[in-house]
Amino acid sequence: MSSAPGPVEWVKSTYSAGEGQCVEWAPAYAAATGKVLVRDSKNPVGPHLALSPESFTGLVTLAKAHG
Repeated sequence: MSSAPGPVEWVKSTYSAGEGQCVEWAPAYAAATGKVLVRDSKNPVGPHLALSPESFTGLVTLAKAHG
């Protein structure tokens, strides 16, 4: 069993284009745990989603198709 990662580092989506409809994700956390954390960049202290890699891929696919 690996140790828990340190503080979560959030990264803005490259698709955000500075239009205020941004999501952030935590790639280092995902690499360490296998769980992909996603949050609304406008509310950094708000809730976040914890997704499986497959679910994250589905979310990205949906956003690309309807963004």
